[in-house]
Amino acid sequence: MPGFSWPIRVYFEDTDMAGVVYYANYLKFMERARTEWLRSLGFEQDHLKAHERRIFAVRSVEIEYLSPAVFNDALIVESRVLRAGKASISFAQEIVRKRKEGGGDVLCRGRIKIACLETDSFKPAIMPKDLLEAVKSVC
Repeated sequence: MPGFSWPIRVYFEDTDMAGVVYYANYLKFMERARTEWLRSLGFEQDHLKAHERRIFAVRSVEIEYLSPAVFNDALIVESRVLRAGKASISFAQEIVRKRKEGGGDVLCRGRIKIACLETDSFKPAIMPKDLLEAVKSVC
């Protein structure tokens, strides 16, 4: 899956009583990767909120769990933009466990749609022009 990659290390706090990553934490890992992707394009969410009066919120999630991650695993979150509209972005994301010999095993995959919202009303809002252009350039 070409696109943006972000490394994640599994800490003890990420695991449940069975010793595997708690299912909701995969969504947190994906969120971090999307935030870092946005940062890599030159946009900080706190700046967008303060100066553009725009925030992002998850609109929908579809996730498939294939294999568990465990404490101390080195993971990579792969993120790819599927579609960018004026007020939303759809992503395909995979979490992969790195192998020492190279490559990796896909542990989960998801499709996430985020919406751009106006900070006061929480209603859909068009992304700032420079952000929209940057996002569309990676589609």
